[in-house]
Amino acid sequence: MQNRQMIAAHCVLALFLGITDASAQEVSLRPVDRESVTRTSSQTPTKIRPAARPKVLNASLSDNKTADGTRFAQWVPEFRARAQAAGITGNTLDAAFAGVTFDPKIIKRDRNQSEFTKTIWDYLDSAASDIRISNGQAALRKHSATLDKIEAMFGVEKEVVVAIWGLESAYGTFRGGEDVVQSLATLAFDARRSAFFEQQLIAALKILQNGDTRPRDMTGSWAGAMGHTQFIPTSYLDYAVDFTGDGKRDIWSDDPTDALASTAAYLAKFGWQKGMPWGVEVTIPTGFDYALANRKITKQPSDWRKLGVTGMRGNVRDYGPASVLLPTGGKGAAFLVFQNFDVIERYNTADAYIIGVGHLSDRIKGEPAIQTPWPREDRALTLSERKEMQRALTRKGFDTKGIDGKIGPKTIDAVRGFQASLGMPQDGYASLNLLKRLR
Repeated sequence: MQNRQMIAAHCVLALFLGITDASAQEVSLRPVDRESVTRTSSQTPTKIRPAARPKVLNASLSDNKTADGTRFAQWVPEFRARAQAAGITGNTLDAAFAGVTFDPKIIKRDRNQSEFTKTIWDYLDSAASDIRISNGQAALRKHSATLDKIEAMFGVEKEVVVAIWGLESAYGTFRGGEDVVQSLATLAFDARRSAFFEQQLIAALKILQNGDTRPRDMTGSWAGAMGHTQFIPTSYLDYAVDFTGDGKRDIWSDDPTDALASTAAYLAKFGWQKGMPWGVEVTIPTGFDYALANRKITKQPSDWRKLGVTGMRGNVRDYGPASVLLPTGGKGAAFLVFQNFDVIERYNTADAYIIGVGHLSDRIKGEPAIQTPWPREDRALTLSERKEMQRALTRKGFDTKGIDGKIGPKTIDAVRGFQASLGMPQDGYASLNLLKRLR
């Protein structure tokens, strides 16, 4: 469970989803966990650079008249003792906390849970927009020699690495300007997720103690995700690499080499298979048993073909076991997804993100766009509507095992049960039309 939470943290700790129109400069795209939203994303991130800070921690804290600031001042020495017990030196702590204060805007951003969400097609329209594709192809050309070496060493296709770079920071344009120590200290002090963020803060201090960067150069998102491909500190410690050979694992500088190599190393660690697709768009036959669209059910593409599941451009090769993924139920695009889908999921657990990375990498290679039309007449449910659906399903005898607004496996099973009771196709899709039927 702890490992799963760490994996999901890549999603909930970095920048939230940014949507941009074709005329705007592209932004970072990072949706939240699939069980936190309905196959969707959240909001456009605002990049705010830290304000100038006093040089002395104690003086700045004594001038802070807010209750939170006062409590933060009391928390710092308590944390300092725990950090030193974890091997952090006094000198590292002094340098890291110089000028650091409680930052209320970080708490505000942590509490911000948008009521409204975007659909997967809105997300993909931006994730694989013309400008993001062309910028990705330009980045591939510019860094071709480096990316070829990274691919040769780690066995991860360069287009996939570039696609992650494109979604995480718009190819280095939006790396985040927040002071990571200040952000993590604020979140570690806060009671909501203090244990997790204190773990990240100690990891950040270890990075500083190792000499990979300097305290005020360690910048990132409001929640501590860092660099070109938005590594959280614990993932950095475990997977970042020094590909340039300068003795530092520098994911913050304008040179993206170490960040791109670290991303490839991360994917390779979790079992990336070179030459295997992340997924392939397929057609689903009329009368398909939607209960088979389950990530736990895998078959070779040739076996799926016997059930009528066929590729858009001919037979899908037997790359390995694959499962059927229906992001919008019986309407919209369908995919056979392979082991590499699961590997990208280690980076971010949202289906929209995984499809976004895979599809963007395909488009950077010159492959066609997703061919099946999405149900654009539909819209995503709001948080309150998702909770309303769960309450209504439970009242009708299809228990969702909780009312939290998260469309996870239990709610999908409940939706399928309700659909079966009405003789509807049992695709498990929590749509607005289904909510209207429940009403």
